[in-house]
Amino acid sequence: MAGGELIIDLDALKANYRALAEASRPAKAAGVVKANAYGLGSDVVVPALVSEGCTDFFVAMPEEGLAVRRLAPDARIFVLAGLFSDDVARLYAESDLTPVLNSLEDIAVWSAFCATAGEKRPCALHVDTGMTRLGLTVAEALAFAEDANRRDALNITLVMSHLACADELDHPMNQRQLESFQRVRQAFPHIDSSLANSAGVFLGSDFHQSLTRPGIGLYTGLPDDAAPQKPVVTLKARVVQVRAASSGEGVSYGSAVLVRDSILAVASVGYADGYLRAGSGTGVPLREVEAAGGGGFLHGRHVPVVGRITMDLTIFDVTDLGADRVQVKDQIELIGPNMPIESVARAAGTIPYEILTSLGARYHRRIVGGA
Repeated sequence: MAGGELIIDLDALKANYRALAEASRPAKAAGVVKANAYGLGSDVVVPALVSEGCTDFFVAMPEEGLAVRRLAPDARIFVLAGLFSDDVARLYAESDLTPVLNSLEDIAVWSAFCATAGEKRPCALHVDTGMTRLGLTVAEALAFAEDANRRDALNITLVMSHLACADELDHPMNQRQLESFQRVRQAFPHIDSSLANSAGVFLGSDFHQSLTRPGIGLYTGLPDDAAPQKPVVTLKARVVQVRAASSGEGVSYGSAVLVRDSILAVASVGYADGYLRAGSGTGVPLREVEAAGGGGFLHGRHVPVVGRITMDLTIFDVTDLGADRVQVKDQIELIGPNMPIESVARAAGTIPYEILTSLGARYHRRIVGGA
């Protein structure tokens, strides 16, 4: 029996996609399904998005693209990681995957492969407008656009960039990146363009371009002021033991000292399951700057984590629920309607992206909705 249950609500996922697609109009909305659909499973997420009319997908690695291709045979699938060798280029062509070219070296590899193959296969061009991560510089992109021989050797179907601060609506970087991207966009007329991620969808229509790329918004719901949130994930952990402990006793690694007589519930979940150790109640560096640690929700009340989260087990203080209220096999909600993933992430000093993509394979996964 699994120690925890991960419930994935496909109706919520589909509703989030519809809302993001509507907010993106007249641009199309793609689905970002890298990292195994943010940890939820491409095998369930991709068909649900296809059923809602999603025809464009973004993944990080070629292997992820192959998995999506099996699930969405007619889709455009963009691979963000770029090219590594001629062998990888051949894999893209054979599997009808579209490489995102992130450098002049990528351009050279893909151009040479297409010339040898005698066919200009589609590709996307990534331009760095302020992320300082992947992508051609704006100057490199503009120079490339002016070089007719190199430009015409490629079949560029999308020009894209990535926003660095879209989750801060008033951040000046957003406008600077838009202005830089528009310069590049004008150098590649009649080609689709993409700039907005989930948060970028709500920066305004100028950011939508031809194609938006929602990712996290599909899985955790939309900003409160954008549309009603529809969380896709509920995570529960099974109680495997309930025990009484006296004031002054130590709990878990590091022996966190109890300040009252307590009832403790030991749950079968730990950092091996993606329940991050940084969210421990005590004994980790984060508690020195952020007093409140992680917790769960059980029988109508919040129950805090006591001591350190360990590899396989976490201890919760259920004293306030009263004697005999908590039983072995009860399930503590770790993420869900009463435990928003944003709050869970904050307690661990991180973001919902890391929480989702860290979810382990030991949970029993249950799919609801989607019919």
